[in-house]
Amino acid sequence: MSELLIPLDKYLAAGLHIGTQQKTKDMERYIYRVRADGLYVLDVRKTNDRIVSAAKFLAKFDPENILAVSTRQYGQTPVRRFGELTGARTIPGRFIPGTLTNPNYGKFIEPEVLMVTDPRSDSQAIIEAKQIGLPVVALCDTENLLGNVDIVIPVNNKGRKAIALVYWLMARQILREREVLAPEEDLDILPSEFELKI
Repeated sequence: MSELLIPLDKYLAAGLHIGTQQKTKDMERYIYRVRADGLYVLDVRKTNDRIVSAAKFLAKFDPENILAVSTRQYGQTPVRRFGELTGARTIPGRFIPGTLTNPNYGKFIEPEVLMVTDPRSDSQAIIEAKQIGLPVVALCDTENLLGNVDIVIPVNNKGRKAIALVYWLMARQILREREVLAPEEDLDILPSEFELKI
């Protein structure tokens, strides 16, 4: 168990641990308990540890070879911010079929790793990544299937604050791994600046 990247109450305040009322067999091992209202609750420590290991993995790639996508509205600002800080490429909004597989498409790109905000809404990106053999890092909620996901970050991937916090933590950890930031150093912007402003 690595120590928590931020105090537990900050994770809880962002609702990072609040899952859905469905769970898949794939996600069972990340579930801490089920609430009286039927919502599954994710284990924050497991989320924390997966953020650490996913950041270690992503930090090995050149920034421009990382592609982060989010079709979900709440994930678009966090993905954009993540790209600005880490140098990763981003596709916030609609993922056009062929982006990774059709060299004749004007915006065709060849990343080496894909990070998605939700395996369900970002399924087109995952399908193409698998066709060309890219590893996939994904923010996964209790009801996601992990068939095509290589590295799972168990998290509430529907919540505005939760998505923003995970991308903020990922950016910070990647920069720490790359030694751009010192081990205890923080980003100079707050997690709230990763949130979609409503």
